[in-house]
Amino acid sequence: MKSQTIDFAKFSSIKIGATLDVMLLEDCSKNYKDSYIIGSCNNILMGKEPPPLLKLSKKYDYIKIENDTLKIGAATPSGKIASFCKKHDIANFEFLSHLPGTLGGLVYMNAGLKEYEIFNNLISVKTCDKEFKKDEIKHGYRFTNIGSPILEATFLLEHGYDRERLLMFKSMRDNQPSIPSAGSCFKNPVGDYAGRLIEAVGLKGYRVGGMEFSLEHANFLVNMQNGTFDEAIYLIQEAQKRVYKEFNIWLECEIAVLDVRYMGENSPLLNPNRI
Repeated sequence: MKSQTIDFAKFSSIKIGATLDVMLLEDCSKNYKDSYIIGSCNNILMGKEPPPLLKLSKKYDYIKIENDTLKIGAATPSGKIASFCKKHDIANFEFLSHLPGTLGGLVYMNAGLKEYEIFNNLISVKTCDKEFKKDEIKHGYRFTNIGSPILEATFLLEHGYDRERLLMFKSMRDNQPSIPSAGSCFKNPVGDYAGRLIEAVGLKGYRVGGMEFSLEHANFLVNMQNGTFDEAIYLIQEAQKRVYKEFNIWLECEIAVLDVRYMGENSPLLNPNRI
């Protein structure tokens, strides 16, 4: 199996991590069961003791229109999808212009902005195990039960690119920091917002070393200057402890922490697709 050497301090959106060799998945004939699939590394915090890493090859970076459907390879970046849909007057993908990642991870975590989610227009998902129809996949808010590498997804094709909707998505993102981060740190608990809870326990703007819960949006853990994995972990755990003590709510990470010391029975190794 071919490999690619990646400097995660440059490649990951949070700018943390060592230089590591990542195996490239060309097809499903090789063993991938013990590896964690990364995409463009937009919601990943790479640790000091990462699991074996796997990345889809460029073979899975494509978009094609076929029989009134849109077929997209799992390694295709969200920006490329958004541009393709704008060029071809295709609706319902406008939100991807403000949502970084590659398709496999976007599908795996049912990514979206408010009620606009990747699953809304999904027909099926092709994985290393089999092709699943949408109704065969358990899914919800930032969740699916897909347990095999995603290779391709098929979507309903509807015309009518909506520029007004595009402006709405831009306004949703205006309060989010441009400083390096891994996106939203925690999932919003039912009926509440992680950012509100973090601010309520005094952690908005709280900084340890180079890492900080952003003053612009408390649910963004940002790398202010040469932040480290240990500093990021400290802040994540501190937020979880304080919020649980004050509100009896356990904040669930939306960031994937890739370090075997922090990967328990709900290990991402069992859920191998990320953006």
